[in-house]
Amino acid sequence: MDKRQKRRRKIIIFAAVAAVVLALDWWGFSMKPVYYTVSSDKAGEPIRIVFISDLHNSFYGGHDQSGLWDVIEAAEPDMVLFGGDMIDSRGKGTRNAITLMRLAAEKYPCAYATGNHEQRRDDRDEFYAEVEELGIPVLHGRYADFTVKGRKVRVFGIITAGTFDENGHQLWNCCDAIAPDSYNILLAHEPQEISDISLEYANHGGRRFDLVLSGHAHGGQWRLPYILEQGLYAPDQGIFPEFTTGQRTSGGTTQIVSRGLARNLNMITIPRIFNRPELSIIDIE
Repeated sequence: MDKRQKRRRKIIIFAAVAAVVLALDWWGFSMKPVYYTVSSDKAGEPIRIVFISDLHNSFYGGHDQSGLWDVIEAAEPDMVLFGGDMIDSRGKGTRNAITLMRLAAEKYPCAYATGNHEQRRDDRDEFYAEVEELGIPVLHGRYADFTVKGRKVRVFGIITAGTFDENGHQLWNCCDAIAPDSYNILLAHEPQEISDISLEYANHGGRRFDLVLSGHAHGGQWRLPYILEQGLYAPDQGIFPEFTTGQRTSGGTTQIVSRGLARNLNMITIPRIFNRPELSIIDIE
């Protein structure tokens, strides 16, 4: 092999490596806004919600979160909801999560329910207190009321469908507080628990949440279009999970599951493949 052939071979190898890196960057690092439309028979103006889940303390466009914040502002939401795992259990700090939540709280009505990663942190109470100081209610088995463009919105949050605390069973307490004259949204981090949530409807006079927002499943991690649309694996669902991304109706309630915003640098042991991080933008009409 002469020098020209060796040089050509090196160029081909370099180009192949660069192509793989660019593909991984696009599918594992580049955030994608995903739009959903939910119909409601309750009176009120249409509203737009940005739903943020599974950030795992990642950042976009620098630690100022400008890459993510610019997309949020461009969407012109009426409120911003945070659905858990905003920070990571492996102790990677809270700075990036707090920066984003502060930006949102300064401009939009916000609410937050936690995920499994926050619950594993020894400093979780300090994090929750910092979030509350921003003016964002931390919803553990309780709700916060908002009036958005004249529409009453009641946002609930639970840790898991089976969580008890000093006030009792979190999901039961939320079901008891469903308001017929409000649009009722439940932030429930783990999507596979929708069957448990539906069961509680029957035990509470048939009162239903209008919308359940979840994350946790990370889009099934490795996805293949038209083949593995729900991905290969999800926490608490295992191999070939049932529901990791998208929108569906269960028991008369709409559930939306975000693929989340964790980037490959925070998930190096299981990198995302054909599974871009998602910013969920939800129109209630």
